[in-house]
Amino acid sequence: MKIDMNMRHIEAFRAVMISGSVVGAARLLNVTQPGVSRTIALLELRLGYALFQRKGRRLVPTSEAEALYREVEHLYVGIERITQVAYDIGHHRAGALRVATLPALAHWFIPKVIASFLKTRPKVRVFVQTLPSTQIAELVATRQFDIGLVELPMSKSGVSVQALPPCRIVAVIPARHRLAASERIALRDLDGERLVLPSPQSYLRYQIDDAFNRQGITPDVIAETPTSPLICGLAAEASGIGLVSAWTPMPQGDPRIVQRPLKERLVSQYACMRAENAVPMALADEFQSLISEQILDLAPEHA
Repeated sequence: MKIDMNMRHIEAFRAVMISGSVVGAARLLNVTQPGVSRTIALLELRLGYALFQRKGRRLVPTSEAEALYREVEHLYVGIERITQVAYDIGHHRAGALRVATLPALAHWFIPKVIASFLKTRPKVRVFVQTLPSTQIAELVATRQFDIGLVELPMSKSGVSVQALPPCRIVAVIPARHRLAASERIALRDLDGERLVLPSPQSYLRYQIDDAFNRQGITPDVIAETPTSPLICGLAAEASGIGLVSAWTPMPQGDPRIVQRPLKERLVSQYACMRAENAVPMALADEFQSLISEQILDLAPEHA
């Protein structure tokens, strides 16, 4: 059987529970004492059981009232939380942001950006997923993610793309390898070396293969992967020398590898991707601006 209760009944009940009397409840609610009494009497009638025992001017709650009050307090805690969240959202301090990124940027760069982003937004929740560029573009276009970081070139309808500064491709070399002592590495130095390269489907790999072909070098590729941090991991295990974006190896990271610039200028370029005609989202705007700031700090070093 459905009981007909409304917020007026709940407010009056809670006020009596807090104050212990009709007089106190009337003061809390800024209403008349008879009004509180009628509301409580009507609530008891609709519930079919007593909520209070009258002892002089005080109302002593029954066990049923105590049980009901616990649930009412859950409701009010929820309302207070919603009020706070509404305030935080208005001041860009709360909410949720969905970010899709390439694995190459997920090793340290995106975590660095997210950590900086959350410092002044402690109640914002960020969901991050690593995916290939084509999947990121699809999910951003269908608004399943608010912002995506992809490798260029990339063509996809329904999205807007903001290119980031180019980033040099570098060699990731096992620390004990003879080439680790070199300040810069030429592609010719890699002739005959065991190499760990990006997958053939990536534009980064296209540039690398084209550069080798122009010099008449047939690279000895012993492993291929679309995941750049995995290339660094294989280099750390001395499986071979890797070629990746300079934003992939963690700065001052694994002592088992060293990062060396190439003499040839090979670059990769990333971009921020957003859905076209999407409802403006301040959190996504601010996150994108922070990415650009972090990139500009790194660009002179890696461009």
